[in-house]
Order: sequence, then structure tokens, then C-alpha cells
Amino acid sequence: MNWLEKFFKLSENRTTVRRELTGGLTTFMTLSYIIFVNPAILSRAGLPFSDTVTATAWVSGLATLLMGVYSNYPFAMACGMGLNAVVAYNIVGGMNLPWQTAMGVIVLEGLVVTALVLTNLREQVMHAIPLPLKRAIGIGIGLFIAFIGMKDAGIVSAHPVTFLTAGNFREPAVWLACAGLVLCAWLMILKVQGALLWGMLMTAGAGLLCSILKLPEQIISVPAFPSTLFQCDVAGALKWQLVPVIFALFMVDFFDTMGTVIAVGAEGGFLDNEGRLPRLKKVLLADSAGAVMGGLFSASSVTTYIESAAGVAQGARTGLSSVVVALLFFLAPVFAPLITVVGGGVRVGEVFLNPVTAPALIMVGFLMMGAVREIEWGNLDESLPVFLIIVGMPLTFSISHGIGFGFISYVLLKTLQGKYREVPLLLYAVSLLFLISFVVS
Repeated sequence: MNWLEKFFKLSENRTTVRRELTGGLTTFMTLSYIIFVNPAILSRAGLPFSDTVTATAWVSGLATLLMGVYSNYPFAMACGMGLNAVVAYNIVGGMNLPWQTAMGVIVLEGLVVTALVLTNLREQVMHAIPLPLKRAIGIGIGLFIAFIGMKDAGIVSAHPVTFLTAGNFREPAVWLACAGLVLCAWLMILKVQGALLWGMLMTAGAGLLCSILKLPEQIISVPAFPSTLFQCDVAGALKWQLVPVIFALFMVDFFDTMGTVIAVGAEGGFLDNEGRLPRLKKVLLADSAGAVMGGLFSASSVTTYIESAAGVAQGARTGLSSVVVALLFFLAPVFAPLITVVGGGVRVGEVFLNPVTAPALIMVGFLMMGAVREIEWGNLDESLPVFLIIVGMPLTFSISHGIGFGFISYVLLKTLQGKYREVPLLLYAVSLLFLISFVVS
């Protein structure tokens, strides 16, 4: 274990192998649903489901391994939700293009982001964000994560008139999630090491005893080899009609990752006094490489996941946690039947609930809300953009849209007061790009 200590600098980061293992397992459990959800969405674009299960797991594992070893941060990567929907419903379904062309679009978008990293522009944009807005991004993502947890738990559900309403508390799965939330909170109050992980495992056990969850007929399965590997059509994606799509994907990928890195970095105590993340370029380069790999594997763009905060909340502080997540991703196709017990969800009517992982997401959202106390609410030209970021993320179900609302309002309010010199030039440019993306997307 001495080599692990030296390579990942465990003592320097005030962590242990046990904490990293616990954090990695916790992160994997909270995002394991992507192994099944991503193929379900992409199958509507014509990709074979079983092949895409393997491709999703393998490319997520490869990208996460790169992130952990190269950056030494506990950031996990997986195929991005929302980005896969653009592939299935916009490019393939709406524009009647083959999925191979759609994956070529993903590769091109990833190459554009990679170029911005290599030219240091992406890093400069992140450094140009004022500290109050950086804090708001972390708080907003915390609220966003909590909202996802509430939705996955069935505590809130969609409504045709009021948009949202209380869930159906006659469903046993909803009560299982509520019990899991109380259990996770209780274990954290008792300061139990790995409280979220133990909470999820105990919730899963209770679900099996109450027959809400079902044991699979088999523990292991033979994974299908991804025949879609390297089938992307980059040349076919070089069309003028696809430029707006590439731009929209670029904006989402660029700023979703930025928000995630800032939020999880703040939760883990990685940011300096100015809200900057050391070794940021390595993180961004690994992330942009993930987008390219996602297209090459025909699994949609791979991006840094907000669920990484679950592992950080359990004490993960280094890339060793990401290596654990990566190994679990590599093994996932073999143990897919067993993973469905935790991440596969429970079908309730027309929706799937995730009563095992939802409580952990709600607790992580709660922990990330603590930065609210650092916001100076009396300064309206800064506090209003902060507020728009915080509420914009969950209400639009989009990290990038929430960031865009905050950036644009910040620039406008400062400029109208004659304080335009307080706004970094890059923030003007980024705000203009957000305005364009809102129109074309």
C-alpha cells in the first residue's frame, strides 16, 4: 500500500485507503443508474441496447481512470444525461440523421473543447468568474442534486397543471426512500464512517426484505461486446446544419463541467482563497478527452458527474477514489444483474424511482447548501445573479442554463451601474455566447 500513498499523496490530502475505497464505492452506487439509462435513451436512436450497456460502462471507466490518475482528484465521469437526449431526439429523431453521424458530432464537440483547454482559454474562463458566482454555482448544484434525489425518491412528481406536486405516498418505494433518508441522516449524526454508503446498503436490504426490490435470477452475465465501437462518422458530421447542434452541445458540456468541478471542489475543500482549483488544466483535459472517447465508443459524450460529491461527502479526497469507480465500471457489465438491485430503479407507473440512491443525493444536496451563509445578500447587483444561478439550475433542470442566467444578469447589472470595469472581459464574451445559445438551442 506504500505505493498508493506515494502516488496519490494520501497523507498530504488527509485521507486513507479505506476512505478512498468507501468514497469510490459510494460514488459508483449513486451514478450506476447511467449504465442502464444511457442505453435506454440511445436505443431509441437505433443503437443496440446490450452493446451500449457495455460501451457505457467501459468508456465511463476509462475516462474516470484517466481523471483519477492524471489529475488526482475524486471526480467520476460517465455518459452525460441531456447530452444523450440531444443525440437520440434531436440529431437522430429530429434531423433524421444516422446515429453514426450523431456520434461524429460528439467527437467534434469534444475536440473543440479539448482545443480550448490546450490554449488555456477554458481555464481562463473559470478563473474569470467572480467568487460570489462560484459560490452560487456550488449552492445551485447542491439544490439541483437534492431535487434529483427528491424526484428519484418519488417525493415529488410531475403535474400537468402545477408542473410539480407531491409524490404518491401510497407507493412502498416512496416510503422506502423516505426511510433511507432518515437512516442516512441518523448515521451521519452518529458520525459513522461511510454513513451514506451504509445507508444505501441498509436501504437496499430493507427493500429486498419487503419485496420492493427483487433479487436477480443470476448474479453475473456475459457482457455483449460493443459492436458500435469506432463507428462514429466524423466526416458526415461536418455539415453546416449541424453547427448549431455542436455549439449547443459545446455550451452544455463546457459549463456543466465547470459548475460540477467548482461545486465538488468546494465540497472537498480543494479550492484556494480565490475559489480556484489547483491542477485545473489536468481536470479539464481529462474531461474533454472523455467527450471524444464517448463519441468513439458510440456512448454519447462523457462528462464529469455531480454525483462525485457523494463520494467526497464520504471523505474521498484523491484520484484513488476515481480509480475505484473506474474498476467498478469495468466490472459492471459482468455484474449487471446485481447492479440493477441498486441502480436499476423500481418501475412505478410510467416512471422509475431509485429509492436506494435517492436518499444519498438528498443528503449530499443538503451538505452543499452550507455555502449560502457566505453570500452577501445586501449587495443586489451580486446577490440577484447568485439567486438566479441557485434557482435556475433545478427549475430548468440544467446546470448550464442556471449559470447562464447568473452570468448575463451579473454583466447587465454591473454595466447599468457604470461598474463595467469590475466585470472581466471574458465574462462579457461568455455571457454573449450564452445569449446566442439560448436562442439557437
